[in-house]
Amino acid sequence: MSCSLFFLFLRILLLLCFSFSSFSSAATNKNLQASNTNMDPHETETLFNIMETLSSDQNWRVSHPNPCKPGSSWIGIECKNTGHDNLVHVSRLDFGIPPNPSCKNTATFPSEIFRLPHLESVFFIQCFTRTKTTISLPPQFSTSSLQQLSMRSNSELVGLIPSQLSSLKSLQILTLSQNLLTGSIPAEIFSLDSLLHLDLSYNMLTGIIPAQVGNLKSLVGLDLSYNKLTGIIPNTIGQLGMLQKLDLSSNELTGSIPESIQTLRSLVFIALSSNKLRGFFPEGVSKLQTLQYFIMDDNPMFTSLPSELGELQKLQELRLANSGYTGTIPSTYSKLSNLSTLSLQNNQLTGEIPVSFGSLSHIYHLNLSRNFLAGVVPFNPSFLNRLGKNLDLSGNPGLCLIPSDANGSKSNILGVNVCGNNNKSAGSLIKPWKMSEAHQHGITTKSSFFLVSTMIPVALLNHLFLYI
Repeated sequence: MSCSLFFLFLRILLLLCFSFSSFSSAATNKNLQASNTNMDPHETETLFNIMETLSSDQNWRVSHPNPCKPGSSWIGIECKNTGHDNLVHVSRLDFGIPPNPSCKNTATFPSEIFRLPHLESVFFIQCFTRTKTTISLPPQFSTSSLQQLSMRSNSELVGLIPSQLSSLKSLQILTLSQNLLTGSIPAEIFSLDSLLHLDLSYNMLTGIIPAQVGNLKSLVGLDLSYNKLTGIIPNTIGQLGMLQKLDLSSNELTGSIPESIQTLRSLVFIALSSNKLRGFFPEGVSKLQTLQYFIMDDNPMFTSLPSELGELQKLQELRLANSGYTGTIPSTYSKLSNLSTLSLQNNQLTGEIPVSFGSLSHIYHLNLSRNFLAGVVPFNPSFLNRLGKNLDLSGNPGLCLIPSDANGSKSNILGVNVCGNNNKSAGSLIKPWKMSEAHQHGITTKSSFFLVSTMIPVALLNHLFLYI
């Protein structure tokens, strides 16, 4: 399964989950027709204050005097009868993207949202885009029911992540992605032991990754990518035994990959691209037997490629480009029978391409360009035809195709010469870029997995959890 199909599958599962939730809500609303649909007057007033702060689509009080009554509610609100009283309560609110209520130009974050005692989920997507606003919480509030807080793509949402969010003890999903949040990640956030997904990506967060991250024993997804985080990857990351997705790419992290990462036996996806990581890989990396995607381009590693990666039988994508790797390509990589993408370009690799690479039956993208590889290209015509332009061997002066495999212009497409042919027109004498030259061409911090890869659709990755 390709990376795009994998994430599409996850996205479909999430959509099905939320569709089921909507179906259940519709059934609940239908049942409300035969029961009491009265709301607590204080809760109703709080709801109308929130709506008036955010949206001017209509006069909410006049158009929807009883917001939880079927026929009087609107798209973007869900209500439930909790059974604890004879009243119905707001359980979910959506803002920003049609058909949900749009946010007016003067919309600011409504702290009163935390005064809705039975609210379980709230979404602000492309809502705060004209007026600067910050996340604020009232001094006293009761939000024991809130399970999901999602604020995504709000270009005017600024300021700090408030440590008071740690009071939301039932929170399972916290998404504060693609905003303009600054400051450090408050350590208090990591006391939310019910948290399953934490996404703080695409902000301007600084400081270190707190060691307290290891407290989130139930965490399945952690995305801190595209910030300005510094320091090392804390060793406590190895305590996240349920973790399936780890994305720390496009920060300024230093040090090496912690040894404890070998304990993440549920890990499926890891992205560490565009940092300042260096040094050796942990010896136990071969224990990550569930790993399917290993993305670690653009780091000054300057070490040899770890042969242990060849033991990861489920691996589908391996990207280690532009990182100063030296030595030969491990022949163990030919054991990666599920591999569809291998990117090793712009390193300092020497020796020959392993002959056994021709047996990689699922490979679809293979980039070994801009290294110091030499010898005869060991791929038969069938392999060359299958990959076509998805095979890049250019910039390796010592590589050549045997005449019977060259097939006219094929050597030009691959960027290598025909063996025994002194004609240099194929362009194989291009030298590998030095790290400084790579920066000038913008292929380090800005060319990570998410921005320039045509192999995985950006939209699928940015919206992996569409409603998270």
